[in-house]
Amino acid sequence: MLVFLSQFHLNAQELYRYKASHKTGWSSFENLNSKTASGGQENKTAKGHPSELIRPGESRELLNITGAGIIQRIWMTVSERQPATLRSMTIEIYWDNAASPAVSVPLPDFFGNGLGQLTRFENALFASPEGRSFNCYIPMPFNKGARVVVKNESAKTQNLFFDINFQRTPSHGADVMYFHAYWNNNRLMKLGEDYNLLPPIRGKGRFLGVQFGVIADSSYGSSWFGEGEVKMYLDADSRYPTLVGSGTEDYIGTGWGQGKFIQQYQGCPVANDSLHEYSFYRYHIHDPVYFSTGLKVDIQQIGGDATASVKKLVANGAKLIPVTVAQDTGLIKLFEMKNPPSINDANFPEGWTNFYRVDNYSSIAYFYLDKPSASLPPLPPISERIKGLRAN
Repeated sequence: MLVFLSQFHLNAQELYRYKASHKTGWSSFENLNSKTASGGQENKTAKGHPSELIRPGESRELLNITGAGIIQRIWMTVSERQPATLRSMTIEIYWDNAASPAVSVPLPDFFGNGLGQLTRFENALFASPEGRSFNCYIPMPFNKGARVVVKNESAKTQNLFFDINFQRTPSHGADVMYFHAYWNNNRLMKLGEDYNLLPPIRGKGRFLGVQFGVIADSSYGSSWFGEGEVKMYLDADSRYPTLVGSGTEDYIGTGWGQGKFIQQYQGCPVANDSLHEYSFYRYHIHDPVYFSTGLKVDIQQIGGDATASVKKLVANGAKLIPVTVAQDTGLIKLFEMKNPPSINDANFPEGWTNFYRVDNYSSIAYFYLDKPSASLPPLPPISERIKGLRAN
């Protein structure tokens, strides 16, 4: 059912209903794939296999089951938690024996930790109670099987603990969709181009939300990075989108800049103005975004500052393109002027100047789709995933 996610909080409260058609499973190293009456056999049942070491270049299959069901919770923790080390680990999820994964993303980002930085938080979909673990509560239905793999592409050996909690169920109807996630960064961006949160996908589905990571480029000083508007191209949209926001911090529910805040459907767990690092999210649970034949999601890379400050940035070599100037009398739209003045012209208007810029963006988009794979671009190599991350 298309309202599957919107209703899962309500359904979770039906604690009194017995479902004879459901069978509970917990996959962990003590009982991979939750085989019946087979758990905890090692060391005479005394905590014999709670974790495994995953050396550099190794992977572990955490779940591989057949039949229909729903993954309801994924929990993990690892021994090495530096941002670059975590970004060098990946999680892959396959549905219904598909050859390509529906999820192939960096491990920390998947669990809502932008920039690989673990923080204490809880929202509607993810949690890290003390900043040392990963929890995901997104319901993930499947019909023929589910497979989950974690890979360690870092230079450090990881000690991995995990639980994947699921229900075996009857087959789902045609209106129940598969969960997907896509990670991207702006390695190929040019000044003036929109950053792509989700490449064009084909099919019927629901956009669930996005987790951002931004490291503002030092060439722009202390100017504000977040004037870009989110654009969602639904179905037959081509040149222009149907859904458009009004600014980056507006999209996550705040305004006039953004500090640290954590809420159920929107938040900014990392807001470091001195290091120009930001991690923030927005989940479309109570405001669903459905699409019938396809979807593409972008955000503009636009920032702003007072005109005098922008002129200084240009003088110091910053690459930017002014787009609008906000004054008390309204917004001056430079691209609609026949002969717009250069930022260095004496007649350039004074006010809050918004301009195209290029910062270090990364993101993970979450969505449901009516097929088990989406044919999206592959995950970039480690060198791109850890670009600009701090060691600790």
